[in-house]
Amino acid sequence: MAEPVKVQLGAVQQTLFIPLAGRARESRRKHPLVRDPKAAQIMAAVDFDAARYSRGWGAGVTVLRTAVFDEFVRGFLADHPEGTVVELGTGLNSRFDRVDNGRTRWIDLDLPDTVELRRRFFEDTDRRRMVAASVLDEDWMAVVAASPGPYLFVAEGVLVYLDEAPTVLTRIAERFPGALLVFDTYTKRMLDQQHRMAAKRNLTALWAWPCDDPHTLEPLGLEVVRASAVTRPPATVRARLPRRYRYALPLLRPVVGDVAAVTLFRAR
Repeated sequence: MAEPVKVQLGAVQQTLFIPLAGRARESRRKHPLVRDPKAAQIMAAVDFDAARYSRGWGAGVTVLRTAVFDEFVRGFLADHPEGTVVELGTGLNSRFDRVDNGRTRWIDLDLPDTVELRRRFFEDTDRRRMVAASVLDEDWMAVVAASPGPYLFVAEGVLVYLDEAPTVLTRIAERFPGALLVFDTYTKRMLDQQHRMAAKRNLTALWAWPCDDPHTLEPLGLEVVRASAVTRPPATVRARLPRRYRYALPLLRPVVGDVAAVTLFRAR
């Protein structure tokens, strides 16, 4: 039996286990909303106590969020089958495996410690490569520019941890006019709730950037193309919802409302 893979990550990077554990658990269901056997494989292989990151209703919400993100990416690839998808803060996501059309180019970007762990489970190919860099830097943009457009930048569960998120978005919009960006935002109410939960669980990775209305980001050089609350997913996602999600959403919505939004933007 192979030795368990040691995990040495910073506090924020460790939060990658929230969506990873959610996808792994979802994949074991008879009718999963997101099918990700790679996530289950990784969870079984790592020497890390991920339980503290996978409790409560949050794991189910992240699965819903991932399904919405996947739908946006599939829509981009339907319109631009040979475009380039750039996954910012990719963690241990296997979105490429779920949506690949056999023609797209893909860049998985994350901090060096995360990419080092990621390389234990994923490999570069002629259409997909990993880049070790901080999203706060700008050197990685040259790597993206060397890949053919059009471009879709995807950031799931990433920007909320960055005070500098508006600066990152402005840089992308200026460097890649016409590009599409899809990312999640959370209200100040949800940010405060995350801080309280983190204190109870002794977690040090705190959200830092609230956004009550994605339309307020348009002065950064962005235009809202399509917005979707996680608790009100697109019709194409709702049509695939297993029964447990159809029953849970009406109960969840009064608790969290539309505090989590996934929005598709175009850089102007």
